[in-house]
Amino acid sequence: MFRAMPATTSLARKPGRGGARIALLDAAHKLVRLKGWTATSVDELCAEAGVTKGALFHHFASKEELGIAAAQHWSDVTAPLFANADYHRKTDPLERLFGYLDFRAALADGPLEHFTCFAGTTVQEIFATSESMRAACGATITGHAATLAGYFEAALVQHRPAGVTAQSLALYTQTVLQGGFVLAKAMGDRAPLLDGIAHLKTYLRLLFREKHA
Repeated sequence: MFRAMPATTSLARKPGRGGARIALLDAAHKLVRLKGWTATSVDELCAEAGVTKGALFHHFASKEELGIAAAQHWSDVTAPLFANADYHRKTDPLERLFGYLDFRAALADGPLEHFTCFAGTTVQEIFATSESMRAACGATITGHAATLAGYFEAALVQHRPAGVTAQSLALYTQTVLQGGFVLAKAMGDRAPLLDGIAHLKTYLRLLFREKHA
């Protein structure tokens, strides 16, 4: 999912029987993270997926409908990546969170479009023009935050810092990550993202310091 991909598009190999829909969703993930939603044309999506326009409109009534499905597909294809990561082996829930953040930093490798978020990239463009896509991208981002909230809840139970909730910490983590993606693109360098993750880890250490050495 986050491996290096060519920066330019070309006519892809025709997908196998029944594979056109997934090929189009994968093409959307690749091209939108590189070029943005508006700049990515239907023709380019079809060329990248190796399908015809007829195939696209067979599976999706419009480009917008493709975008809605691509937001959900982003959750579907990234969830196993996180679910199978080594940080789940850590028994202390706070150390598990630090492991998660280290994992996010390790993913930030290669060109920016290879590790930035499809949902976050798309929603910045369409939040005021497509309510359905805004909701779909928002659900993708907050859905991942809900997983993090479970980690934070376990850490709060064990270490008991005051004045915070698991939900607020999970959303704050997403704020740091999504903001890091934006600044990385603005500056053409992954450093703002890595710095943001490092500062978040420092904040969590301070927050939990009374119960966690």
